[in-house]
Amino acid sequence: MQRIKLTISYDGTNFNGYQVQPNERTVQSELEKVLEQIHKGKTVKVTASGRTDRFVHAVGQVVHFDTDLSIPPEKWSRALNSLLPDDILVREAEWVANDFHARFDAVRKEYRYKLNRGPLPDLFKRNFEYHYPYPLDIEKMRKAAAHLLGTHDFSSFSSAKSEVEDRIRTIYTIEVIEIEDEVIFQFIGNGFLYNMVRILVGTLLEVGIGKREPDSMHQLLEGKDRRLAGKTAPGHGLYLWRVEY
Repeated sequence: MQRIKLTISYDGTNFNGYQVQPNERTVQSELEKVLEQIHKGKTVKVTASGRTDRFVHAVGQVVHFDTDLSIPPEKWSRALNSLLPDDILVREAEWVANDFHARFDAVRKEYRYKLNRGPLPDLFKRNFEYHYPYPLDIEKMRKAAAHLLGTHDFSSFSSAKSEVEDRIRTIYTIEVIEIEDEVIFQFIGNGFLYNMVRILVGTLLEVGIGKREPDSMHQLLEGKDRRLAGKTAPGHGLYLWRVEY
């Protein structure tokens, strides 16, 4: 058996998230359907670096699977892309050691969140950015973000539905980037909790509109209570950008 690592992109608009769910269209189910076809009806399970929610996109999601087929990596990309739907693209395929694990071997992840703060939504980007047409104090948002850097218990920034007990994570970078009417939030960390990035964005937006002060981030971290943080930003503005190993 040979282990294959894939780097994939997908448009999350018409998926009910990454992970397989009964009677739902998901990224994992589409991948496994095509792999089963290539393997002549044999079931092939795919493991990802992490799941993404409904409407969330990926530029550099990483998955692995095991195969008994002797197909070179470059041909895996062509074979999969010829069969996958148009909203999934295999960017790269490579052989890896049989003990490589897409989830457990990841050391850093980067997410980006795109915001359109123009007066009108962009009709042609409406599925790929969150329209938020309100004045924002970018400098205050940056000051708030600085308080979130480092290793903390991020319970206040995790969905109440999360079953993970260890909620300590390390954030290395948070950038708030302005490009005309677009604001891009960049997050790089060693891992992220369920809905963590979207809750971070929702909270920083409340700082930006003057509802919270930058220094209040310390209280949120110490409180370890989801009810203390801001709203969860919508999924369609979020991208899993890159996974490092």
